[in-house]
Amino acid sequence: MIPPLIVQTAIEKHIDLIAITDHNKSANVAAVQKAAQGTNLTVLPGMEVQSREEVHLLTLFETLQELEAWQKEVDASLPQLPNEPDFFGEQFVVDETGEFVRSEPRLLLTSTGFSIDEIFESVNALGGIVIPAHVERFSFGLFPTLGLISENWNLIALEISRQITPQRAREMFPATRNYPLIQNGDVHRLGDFLGATVFTLASPSLLEIRLAFNKIDGREVCIETRK
Repeated sequence: MIPPLIVQTAIEKHIDLIAITDHNKSANVAAVQKAAQGTNLTVLPGMEVQSREEVHLLTLFETLQELEAWQKEVDASLPQLPNEPDFFGEQFVVDETGEFVRSEPRLLLTSTGFSIDEIFESVNALGGIVIPAHVERFSFGLFPTLGLISENWNLIALEISRQITPQRAREMFPATRNYPLIQNGDVHRLGDFLGATVFTLASPSLLEIRLAFNKIDGREVCIETRK
């Protein structure tokens, strides 16, 4: 996906807040933010990180500077393995128009050296938030992989995939009843945009999202039922 089409598709689907969360990398976040300038779409900086337990976690930040600091930590923790484009696919970095800038030479589709505990600790220290991704999935999901939630995480929300409803997730994994749920759709193609998570916010920011997860001063979050 290229930045202008990401922005265009989000706007066409009446989505006004997205986060770019590529796997273990953030090189394309700034390009999408630039492509969204002058529109009503807010693009939050983020990354999907794979822990050494092979659990996927969404990490979201308020600023690019915070994300860049996190990227340095992730880069230092990734194994020194080269990407094999013929097997894993290309890892392109593009500019705000979608023009090719470079390819990432190191394999990104792997686990970092960080434990889940360490990811929560580092991201929280940088001012970001961590949301375990597609928690019900057998591949890289929190509950099938690890089977528990630690009190040490300061967990504020969980993400479910598009393949399950909130009701079914709570039936299968009772621990989800204790946390707000989001459903981002894990968008890899333009046709995958879901837009099912609805936030009531005073402004589109990470601070406001924190307030919504805690239901403070009228902020809230819910997943719309899709027909």
